[in-house]
Amino acid sequence: MDDRTGHRTVPDTPRRADRLPGNRYGNRPTMKDVAARAGVGLKTVSRVVNGEPGVTPETERRVQEAIDALGFRRNDSARVLRKGRTASIGLVLEDLADPFYGPLSRAVEEVARSHGALLINGSSAEDPDREQELVLALCARRVDGLVVIPAGDDHRYLEPELKAGVATVFVDRPAGRIDADVVLSDNYGGARDGVAHLIAHGHRRIGFIGDMPRIHTAAERLRGYRAAMEDAGIAVEDSWMSLGVTDPERVRRAAEDMLAGPSPVTAIFTGNNRVTVTVIRVLAEHDRGVALVGFDDIELADLLQPGVTVVAQDAAALGRTAAERLFRQLDGSLLAPDRIELPTKLVTRGSGELPPAD
Repeated sequence: MDDRTGHRTVPDTPRRADRLPGNRYGNRPTMKDVAARAGVGLKTVSRVVNGEPGVTPETERRVQEAIDALGFRRNDSARVLRKGRTASIGLVLEDLADPFYGPLSRAVEEVARSHGALLINGSSAEDPDREQELVLALCARRVDGLVVIPAGDDHRYLEPELKAGVATVFVDRPAGRIDADVVLSDNYGGARDGVAHLIAHGHRRIGFIGDMPRIHTAAERLRGYRAAMEDAGIAVEDSWMSLGVTDPERVRRAAEDMLAGPSPVTAIFTGNNRVTVTVIRVLAEHDRGVALVGFDDIELADLLQPGVTVVAQDAAALGRTAAERLFRQLDGSLLAPDRIELPTKLVTRGSGELPPAD
């Protein structure tokens, strides 16, 4: 279904009226709430939260039960105790150095700024444990919302934070094992179009080099590659597919293996920008022309000879859409979690239009 912006929304999980009846996003429990529930003074709650002495075991038990029941989290940032504090949101990326995330991060920041909020960035380095540590650290500092590009596939650790009122939107990849908003690119459709483009230019032996298969985007792009080959009646050989870390040495070995032997591939579809850059270097060392289509655009792609044909996704639109949805949550709309899928675009520049060399 298309909304007024042209974005296609795809139902993913059963909708529900809200996340927690009577609890608006951003309305998080305070130490005063804990004190009222436990029937103790504010100072007593402070002592328990900060691990200070002077509280009886029975009183500590009551306070802890109130903390657990309310989903209270300690405020680690002194500034947020001041009246009139500036709102803040957290953005957890895979890798701050990846060019793909620059436009995405800037778009989130611009939306946050328009709402008078500060943005705090962090990188998970594709490590699920680091992602969880970073997300919970941001929650402890009382951010009002989170935009998360997940590294892991189990986000149940966030359930207490969601119940406590932390607005959360996942972007680029869906959350695992929880019901949450997500904004994605059409990874499957984009990859299918890119490979179909190579097939339309006469290629039958087409290699695929992608990221780790546990990553949602890598798996979806591989699925699109397989679908395009199946549509054309082409049986895919195992040696034509390689998924793993995007380390240049691994990608180089995969590309060289596909280009060797009596029946080498005549075209390669690369699963992301980092893979594409390494494959371009490998192809530059080969005399035989090999067609190339990459998922994600890369800097200077139009200046190479031939220019690099890509399946481009709009990173800025991903960030902007995710941030706008986050602030709709914070405004109290209480929308049911949704899955929003943005279209990709095939950009032809020459490398994807090369005919088979044999």
